[in-house]
Amino acid sequence: MTTTARVATAAALVLALAACTTPPAEEKATRTFTGTRLTAVLSSPVDITLRWTGEERGAVGRVVEFATEAKGPYTVLQYVPPGQRTYHHPDLMPGTTFHYRLRPYCGPASQPAEVALPPGGLSERDQRNDHEWAPPRTTGGRVVRTHPVREAASAPTGLKATVKHANGIHFTWTDHAADEEAQLLEIRPAGSPAFRPAAVLGPGVDSFGLITLPDEKKASYRIRAIAYGEQSNAVRLKTGVRPTSSATPR
Repeated sequence: MTTTARVATAAALVLALAACTTPPAEEKATRTFTGTRLTAVLSSPVDITLRWTGEERGAVGRVVEFATEAKGPYTVLQYVPPGQRTYHHPDLMPGTTFHYRLRPYCGPASQPAEVALPPGGLSERDQRNDHEWAPPRTTGGRVVRTHPVREAASAPTGLKATVKHANGIHFTWTDHAADEEAQLLEIRPAGSPAFRPAAVLGPGVDSFGLITLPDEKKASYRIRAIAYGEQSNAVRLKTGVRPTSSATPR
């Protein structure tokens, strides 16, 4: 499973809409949305390319979402960094109308935790393990949800990473955000310039196990409490007929 697929699968559980009215800890205390303008074009009969302009000051990223009905439900395609201005949605169903929108998100992140996994893959014993430590949980012992996301004090603290096997890490932390709509587990693999979302978790969760990808043997992780901002305009585009191969059979 790719990082994008892993995040999109988890994000399907977190689809709330609400105002993100404040910046993350590293931003100034005041911010305003200047708005995002989204457009869509067919880059082939069954490929759609999204482009957008505008800025949401204080946002730490955007969520790209799509639906096949105007009223939804919308599905997360990807969490993208604030500097990204395009998204390519390939190999779509022919003759189908697709609807798209963007939502910014903001919120403060924890201090990172460094993890180095053992070499190799899962042993036979690991493969038989039911990974009972992995599902997201709210233990109650590490939840102190007293600060709005607009405050720096809402950043998660005490992030601890425990290596469970060559491809598994169990994370625990203390959640301080009173009005978060989701939490992001973010990863920066060794050699990568920036963090990216690895999993989307619900509000109040303080325990989660990640099954890593091959390029994640050595990485930094952090938890971010987030709230979503005002969505962009919605666009729709209908795909055409799938092109046939031009090759002539012998």
